[in-house]
Amino acid sequence: MKMTKEAISLHSLNKTLNRIENKLQTLENKFKELDSTLEKLTQKFEIQGTSLEEQVSQDEMWTSLLEDRFTSVEIKLFYSYVSETISCLHNQVTQKLPDLARSLPTLASILRRKSKNQRIRLVWESVLESLGLQEGHVRALCTFFITHSFEAQYYPVYSANQRQKYTGDIITMITKVVKNQMLQESLLCAVQVVENGKAEKKGK
Repeated sequence: MKMTKEAISLHSLNKTLNRIENKLQTLENKFKELDSTLEKLTQKFEIQGTSLEEQVSQDEMWTSLLEDRFTSVEIKLFYSYVSETISCLHNQVTQKLPDLARSLPTLASILRRKSKNQRIRLVWESVLESLGLQEGHVRALCTFFITHSFEAQYYPVYSANQRQKYTGDIITMITKVVKNQMLQESLLCAVQVVENGKAEKKGK
C-alpha cells in the first residue's frame, strides 16, 4: 500500500513537472517571438529614421539652393563641374555594361534601374567607389543640376579656357559661397573627379 501511494505521488509529481516544463517551453517560444518581432520593428524604425534623415537633408538642400544667390560666373563654373561629373558617372557605368548601354541613355535611367537590377547596382557602386563619391553626393549634384539648368550655360571650352582662371581658387570659392554642407562636399568631390580625369587624359 505504501509503495502504491509513493508510486501515485511520484506519478503526480512527474505530471506536474511536465506541465511546468511545457508552460516554460511555451513562455520561451513566446519570448522568442517577441524578441523577433522587436528586432524587426527596430530594423524598420532604423530604416524609416535613415529615410527621414535623407529626406530632411534633401529638403534642406533644395531650400539652400533656392535661397543661396550665386553669381553668374559661380553658377557656370559649378555647373560645368557638375555636368562633367554626371557625364563621367554615366560613361563609366555604360562602359562596364556595354550590352545595356542602349537601355541606359542617361544617368537618370541608371538611377531608376539600379534598385531593380543587381548588375547595374554592383557596377554603380563600383564606379562610385572608384571616383570617391557616395550616393548623397550624386543626389546633391543632381539637385544642383536640376535647380540651375535653366539659367546655367555649359561650354565645353569653359573647362579648358575660362575655368582655368578659377581652378586654382575653386576649392576656396566653393568653401566660401556654398553654405549647405552636403552640396559643398559634393561640389568639392566633383572638382576632384573632373581634375583627376583631366590628369589621367594628359598622362595617356
